[in-house]
Amino acid sequence: MITTTTRQHTLRAHLPGRPSSRSAGSIEHQAMLAARLTLRDKWLLALLHEHRVLTSHQIQNAAFPSGRATRQRLRELYLWRAISRFQPFRQLGSAPMHYVLGPAGAAVLAAEHGLEVRDLGYRHDRAMAIAHNQRLAHTIGVNDFFTSLIAHARHTHTTETALAWWSEARCARHFGDLVIPDSYGRWRTCTHHGVGPVTEVEWFLEYDTGTESLAKVGRKLAGYSRLAESTGIATPVLVWLPTTRREAGARTALARIHAGLDNRHLVPVATAAASLLNPASTLPSPADAVWLPLTAGRSDRAGPRYRLAELTRAWPGLTPPAEPGDEDLAEPREAAAATPFRLPAPLPMPPAATPNHLTRHEA
Repeated sequence: MITTTTRQHTLRAHLPGRPSSRSAGSIEHQAMLAARLTLRDKWLLALLHEHRVLTSHQIQNAAFPSGRATRQRLRELYLWRAISRFQPFRQLGSAPMHYVLGPAGAAVLAAEHGLEVRDLGYRHDRAMAIAHNQRLAHTIGVNDFFTSLIAHARHTHTTETALAWWSEARCARHFGDLVIPDSYGRWRTCTHHGVGPVTEVEWFLEYDTGTESLAKVGRKLAGYSRLAESTGIATPVLVWLPTTRREAGARTALARIHAGLDNRHLVPVATAAASLLNPASTLPSPADAVWLPLTAGRSDRAGPRYRLAELTRAWPGLTPPAEPGDEDLAEPREAAAATPFRLPAPLPMPPAATPNHLTRHEA
């Protein structure tokens, strides 16, 4: 029998050890975080600031070895107010927990760069507002695209790796006067365990959820054409769609507009559908052989599907991306002059986890 009861007001109390919003920015709290936050934690905070919101599954794909490790660390970061969370409503079942940058995490990021929190453009209410934004599903979809790529590189032990992942907001700051991609990415492939030649492909991503007009998607090609003409650099445009039926309609619309471009060779296009991913695979990702280039304005679905790393074969005349330096590894070649403040984009590969105990050799 139950011999004790829990009072209702206790159920409504704050989680034990979780500071208030005001005390999360205090000197004492920041000193506590200095002793507890790992390099991977800080990398995750920067990722959340750049990409606004990530689900627990996406965070696991990007940085953690297991679901249990992910839940444990996210709970600690949440209790420290380094991150905040919400769970969207679903008609059936339950949605995964969604995470955004918290006030204490924003203070850490700002301090790392010698800035005030206001210089980050961060406000906690604005960060949490994504929970009610009509583009939440689109943002989650774009982020799922890239975290799947990171998981592929981390867990398959291949010689493929993601070099860059830009958010829509960052793309808008650089290219918004001409076109606003949903994201920018860069992928590197080595052969023979890094000994052979290195190939890289960069792209602008157009992520389609199935709700936007296909004609509108196609019209963005004119903006990409103007961007390529102004920079003299041809950057592929990859269009990710939910189903092959949707892809067929998109290719028709894209082919019609692509054929009318003055310099269509400057705008290589390829499409893929999420339904093409192998459900039996342990790590299905856009790195798989699902990409079909749009050739000479044709909309047909004939021809081989390419892996992401092999797309350069479909466009033999495409100029390889310039070799980036250490200071701009995550910068696309078209990047304009830096804005007054621009938080450096974190590389999509997280630091290794901090070991809990010293090894025998270290001891």
